[in-house]
Amino acid sequence: MIPKNKFIAIAAIFIFVFSILFIGIQLNSQKEDIPANTEEDSQLSTSSTDNEHYNPRSVEKIFIKGSDTILPISQAETDAYMKMNPEHEVIVIGGGSSLGIASFIEGEVEIAMASRKIRESEIEAASVKDIEPIETVIAWDGISVIVNKGNPVESLSLQQLRQIYTGEITNWKELGGNDENIKVLVRDTSSGTYGFFKENVLLDQEYSQSAITEPNTEAVVDDVATNTAAIGYIGLAYMDESVKMLGLGAEEGTFYPEADLIRQGTYPLSRPLQYYTDGRPEGVVKEYIDFVLSDTGQEIVANVGYLPVR
Repeated sequence: MIPKNKFIAIAAIFIFVFSILFIGIQLNSQKEDIPANTEEDSQLSTSSTDNEHYNPRSVEKIFIKGSDTILPISQAETDAYMKMNPEHEVIVIGGGSSLGIASFIEGEVEIAMASRKIRESEIEAASVKDIEPIETVIAWDGISVIVNKGNPVESLSLQQLRQIYTGEITNWKELGGNDENIKVLVRDTSSGTYGFFKENVLLDQEYSQSAITEPNTEAVVDDVATNTAAIGYIGLAYMDESVKMLGLGAEEGTFYPEADLIRQGTYPLSRPLQYYTDGRPEGVVKEYIDFVLSDTGQEIVANVGYLPVR
């Protein structure tokens, strides 16, 4: 027989041990209910912490719009510039000088490309919007008059060219060519080349009603290349072996759009190509235009097929 006091002590020890075991089982059960901290969770946590301190480089955008004549220059300049400055984005859109200037006046673009001078009416419209158009000449061009390679005519006087485009001369035989009705090609009215040609060749007379409007310069070249009766005008950089360039006759002789003649202004259809900005260029716009005017940028102008400004 176990004494009463010893029995009580043994019972107390048994109860204590049983309580410890029960509490341990409960704690272990609760621990198993907690999801494990997986490697994915660890990475997510680290990423979230890192994101709090992440400060990406801001991308500054420049929108350029306008002349299809200048378009290949701006595209080539942009490619080179963005390789050197990946934090900047330059978006270039054609459509014609008038469209580019209109978008510039509306504040939609930072730079307007124009193959003609901005008009007084456009300057006034810009002034209403508190925009001050400032011109930067980036290259020189000589408008080339082109015909099909099968056309025997080699040159035209400015007067003959005017008579073709106003509809006074309608057949190539009147000019020593084949007996074919002349297919007169013009650019659309938003084109700076359209306006420049009208002012300097037609002397602001109206184009012939039978003239066919082409949507862009590439279309003019393609049409002339495939039609022996066609004639068109294009920027110098678009000239290729698929068509023939005509000489232009003036009192001093017959001239072709050669570099020295264009720079001297001797070639009758010499013209500057320009950017327009709101006031003097600043910030990233200035940085971009400075690149275009740099030795590297002007070498790109020459490679595209136009003449550098110096």
